[in-house]
Amino acid sequence: MNKAQLIDVIAAEQNLAKTQAGQIVDAVFENITKALAKGEELAVSGFGTFKVSQRKARTGRNPKTGEEIKIAASKAPAFKAGKALKEAVNK
Repeated sequence: MNKAQLIDVIAAEQNLAKTQAGQIVDAVFENITKALAKGEELAVSGFGTFKVSQRKARTGRNPKTGEEIKIAASKAPAFKAGKALKEAVNK
């Protein structure tokens, strides 16, 4: 399912116009992004937790030349599924 299909499903299930459903989906994603950008953790009960994980700086290798390269520290978004979501998937 892609974003457009998600919007269609939400619009049909909630009896909304597609534009309204699209605005809601966009607002949800935008606010998740803002929370993660601030370094906050966002927990949705029964669904899961979005958080930011830290990656340490490390040394890697260029696969083409074998030369050592420095990989800078970075932050990465992470998602951990909640119990209810895991159970629904494994049903």
